[in-house]
Amino acid sequence: MHKVALVAALEREVRRLIKVQRLRVREHPELGLRFFEAENIVLVCGGIGAEAARRAAEAVIKIYSPAVIYSVGFAGALDSGLKVGDVVQPSQVIHAGDGSRVPLSGGTGVLVSFGSVASPAQKAKLKESFGAQLVDMEAAAVARAAQARGVEFASVKAISDGFDFTFPEIERFVDSRGQFQQGRFAMFAAARPWLWPKVARLAINSDLAATALCDWLNTSLNRMIAGAPDSKAETTQGQ
Repeated sequence: MHKVALVAALEREVRRLIKVQRLRVREHPELGLRFFEAENIVLVCGGIGAEAARRAAEAVIKIYSPAVIYSVGFAGALDSGLKVGDVVQPSQVIHAGDGSRVPLSGGTGVLVSFGSVASPAQKAKLKESFGAQLVDMEAAAVARAAQARGVEFASVKAISDGFDFTFPEIERFVDSRGQFQQGRFAMFAAARPWLWPKVARLAINSDLAATALCDWLNTSLNRMIAGAPDSKAETTQGQ
């Protein structure tokens, strides 16, 4: 039994954590998943989107029987007060599709899970409709998987894009298993010079968010393990 399970979308979000914690890789080719293990923690990067997150959460619960499962990774800011690199543990997760809510112990703010990458206009609507401060695509799916199996749920997110940031076209480069096809996207962007500043900003923001998230997790894992299934976190300010 691993006390704490972490479900992220992509390895780039948590690569620093894997390195610092010296997590061992365990392959499950039949699931199309890799698990990263230590004595009391396990990490899986399921892919982008709700379906990929659900599949990864169900797999890690079945194989490892964690006491608590965290949805970790990137989120977008719906509030101008949140900046790239801020790390937030929300007190509530909302599914934008049906409005269902999952209250969480500790933390501050509301995270809403939306079905696609949110534009600035969509971010404004999500903030107005749900009173949310940040948005992702996966947390509500992980929460549902945890609830269905009686596992405690929590979430920690790093802000990777401001409330007014417009993404380049990236969703068309996410495959059926939620994996981002970076090579195809690079070729697409290379032929469109007008996208280069936006792509560069996206890369910088992602690096800032990944560093902040992994630093937070590296300093908090012992507390998360000791407190499972009642781990708590605080909001920290980044850039």
